[in-house]
Amino acid sequence: MFGGGVFDVFYRDYDEWYRKNWEVFESEVKALESLGLHGRGLDVGVGTGVFASRLGIEFGVDLALNPLKLSMERGVEVLAADGAHLPFRERCFDYVVITISVCFLEKPVDVFGEVARVLKTGGSLAVCIVPRDSPWGRYYEELGKRGHRFYRYARFYTLNELREMIESAGFEVERIKATLSYSPSDEKRVEEPTETVEGRSFICVKAVLR
Repeated sequence: MFGGGVFDVFYRDYDEWYRKNWEVFESEVKALESLGLHGRGLDVGVGTGVFASRLGIEFGVDLALNPLKLSMERGVEVLAADGAHLPFRERCFDYVVITISVCFLEKPVDVFGEVARVLKTGGSLAVCIVPRDSPWGRYYEELGKRGHRFYRYARFYTLNELREMIESAGFEVERIKATLSYSPSDEKRVEEPTETVEGRSFICVKAVLR
């Protein structure tokens, strides 16, 4: 994972962002909930557990240790582990969620392949990204160029690029939901998810293991 150490140092700042920008967070949670994930779940790149705890995801892994402390306080069972080398047996999860953190993975395809190993047959992978060609994606990329403590390490993808990586790992895309139709400079508001991806800055892809 790119910049893993910075999340250990500034994990409380990262977590606080979701409280300050609660309208954005609520919109993102709604998009994930609309994917219809059920059963025994794993959050890869769980961080502080802000998403896992809201979505009722039981397990999480992350390489940054300090964020995992907050995850545990929020009731998530966590392990310090690399997404490309998950410490679980084969076919033990009904679904796996990767929210935002794809942009910090060195080789996302390797992680998707490992996810396929731990998913039950017919299990689901849910990946949510801020697309590179969206208003928020362009904003974050510009922050990264200016040396932002987090986004300087990020590598953003388009929806098509994400889809190609997911499918190359043996998944079939089943559903796509999107939200955040406004730019970072606009007044924030809570939005319901939509199947319209154009102009949206938070896109969630649900794919089923073939």
